[in-house]
Amino acid sequence: MPEHVIFGLDPLWLSTALLVLTYAAIMSEKINRAVVALLGAGLMISLGVLTQEQAIHGVDFNTIALLTGMMLLVNITRKSGVFQSIAFWSARKAGGVPWKLLIMLTLVTAVLSALLDNVTTVLLITPVTLLVARELDVPAYPFLFAEIFASNIGGTATLIGDPPNILIGSAVALSFNDFVRNLAPVVGVLIALQVLALHAIWGKKLRANPEAQRKIMALQPAEAITDPGLLVSSLGVLSAVLAGFITSRQTGIEPGTVAMFGAAVLMFLYVRKHPGADQSHRVQDIFGEVEWVTIFFFVGLFMVVAGVEHAGLLDHMAHGLVDVTGGDRNVTAVVILWASAVLSAIIDNIPFVATMIPLIKSMTPAMGGTEGVMPLWWALSLGACLGGNGTLVGASANLTVAGLAEREGVQFKFLTYAKLAFPLMLGSIAVAHAYLYFWFLD
Repeated sequence: MPEHVIFGLDPLWLSTALLVLTYAAIMSEKINRAVVALLGAGLMISLGVLTQEQAIHGVDFNTIALLTGMMLLVNITRKSGVFQSIAFWSARKAGGVPWKLLIMLTLVTAVLSALLDNVTTVLLITPVTLLVARELDVPAYPFLFAEIFASNIGGTATLIGDPPNILIGSAVALSFNDFVRNLAPVVGVLIALQVLALHAIWGKKLRANPEAQRKIMALQPAEAITDPGLLVSSLGVLSAVLAGFITSRQTGIEPGTVAMFGAAVLMFLYVRKHPGADQSHRVQDIFGEVEWVTIFFFVGLFMVVAGVEHAGLLDHMAHGLVDVTGGDRNVTAVVILWASAVLSAIIDNIPFVATMIPLIKSMTPAMGGTEGVMPLWWALSLGACLGGNGTLVGASANLTVAGLAEREGVQFKFLTYAKLAFPLMLGSIAVAHAYLYFWFLD
């Protein structure tokens, strides 16, 4: 319990107030959320809830390293043109038919989100989607909506696919294989259901004129590859990194180390043949494209959550949840699934999961130990990742797509999105509920 809180204030109430104010400011979107998180972290330390050492200890550097390493890897890989090539291949494979393209881009986004991460994937796919929609002279919104959903659903399948999974995996020492084995089956079902639902909503309404279709069919995927040598290097390093994730439990090397080492290797291959001055320019360019806003948002948020954890709020919440559910594991898992979904749609799934992780950890003894509590972790992952689809502020990928689209004149209104997205999200949670019940619960 903190001993030097300013003015002798109750650390529990002070830390809770700071947490609520931080979340409220993030939801308002009036101030950049990274700034809000860092301000919250600074207040936690300055007002005496945490010491600087405790705040730093609260940061999960495995998560920070994993995110940064993957961003570096993808930023270099993108320069080969491979992601544009995939998009053009999808358009040609769909024959320039909009509803077929909707399905193709949904599937490509889901797969890439599982193998890379959903924020990085939408950063790569969204600009190309806008280009293809413009060439076909069809509205871009249905495609972008589909990609938001596919990125969050696809990202649910793996350790690195969605930030909540990165947080959970790092906190509980779950491997890449653990996520694939336990969550990939329901993700496959949900993607199939998404395709059916969105085709029913938009499929028949999307029409392209023949001239636009001819332009699309003239696009050559191979011509999008601007640096074949870099493509070969990138695919080799990415394959090795994925192998490192899969075998991390056997090797004892954490995913954050794997990602950062892979990024260093690929950066070396990218710059090694260039003179010193050009190397410096290339390295600065790659680091400049990292989403530092997201990285520092995580740093600040970890510290804010460490404050309420250190003050004892999460222990109170854990005991309250156990009391409400009577300590019944099945009831607790269902409550976590639905609460995670609804709350993640409202407050962004990253801060929600960061708050829930220590809470569930503290429930481990009441649930019969590590094995007994595992269904709660899968419930949290499913609820938070899928719940992020419910509103524009529910997940980082949503806001990324909306920001890129609005720069190109495609409007993403909060209520317009939520009217369709929230019911679809609840439907996906109902499917996840059934899966959780039959796969993990007694």
